[in-house]
Amino acid sequence: MRILVSIDDTDSFTTKGIKGTGDLAKNISRAIKSNGWGTSSRITRHQLLLHEDIPYTSHNSSMCFEADIDPQYLQAVIDFSGRHLETESEPEADPGLCVVVPDLLADPVRLIDYSYLAKREVLDKNSAYTLASELGIHLSEHGGTGQGVIGAMAGAGLRLGGNDGSFKDKHKVGEPGTILTAAELCALAKVDRIISLGGTVLGGEETVVLGNMVKSILSEGKAVIPVQPLETEDQALVWRTCSKEQVHLLQRTGQ
Repeated sequence: MRILVSIDDTDSFTTKGIKGTGDLAKNISRAIKSNGWGTSSRITRHQLLLHEDIPYTSHNSSMCFEADIDPQYLQAVIDFSGRHLETESEPEADPGLCVVVPDLLADPVRLIDYSYLAKREVLDKNSAYTLASELGIHLSEHGGTGQGVIGAMAGAGLRLGGNDGSFKDKHKVGEPGTILTAAELCALAKVDRIISLGGTVLGGEETVVLGNMVKSILSEGKAVIPVQPLETEDQALVWRTCSKEQVHLLQRTGQ
C-alpha cells in the first residue's frame, strides 16, 4: 500500500534549528523500516505561504515522504507518527499529521487544489478538517493549537501533485567546481534527470559544473536537479547547478 506521511509545525521560535520538522520526518521514515512495516522514499520540503497571520519559525514549510507498507500496518504507522510528534515536538509547537492513501482518495484533485491554495492564501483548521473528512484522509493535531494540520495536509497534496517540493538532503557528488556530464550527475545523485530553469531536459553528454550545494526538486513526479547556464570564455554551452537559495525561490513561486 502506497501512503504519504506529512507533518508540519513541530518546532518553535526559541528552539528552531535544534530539532526541526525534517528531523522528525526522518525519524518516522526510519521507524517504518526498522519496525518492518515497509519502506520509505526521500523526504520533500514544501514551501507554504509566508504571511504575518501565519505563525512559523523560519520558512513555513512542511515535510512529506512516500512509503510502501503492508496494509495491516497503516494504523501502526499513524499511531507511531502521532506519538512521535507529541513526545518530540517542541512544547510551544502546534504539530499536525496527515496520512494519505492515494489509491483510496475520493477526489485527488481537490486535495492538490487545496494544497496550492495554502501557498497563496491564509487557511483555517476547519477547512482542512472538512476536506479531510470528505476525502477520507487521516488528519490529526498533536499539541498546541494544532494549526500544523493545515500545512501537513498541504504538504501531502503537494507531494501527490508531483510538481512541488525540494528534497530534504543535499547530494554529496563532488566538490564545488567539479565538472560532470549530465548522465554522470544523474547516476551519482540517483536522480531521474537534469533540467534547466527554462524546463529543458539536458542530454546525457552535456556538461554540468557543481555549485556549492547540489539540491534536487520534485518535478512531474521525478527527482530532478535544476541547473542554469554558465558563461564560458569560448561560449560553449555549460550548465551550473542552482544554489540552495535559487531552489527555495523556485518552491516559493511554485516553480
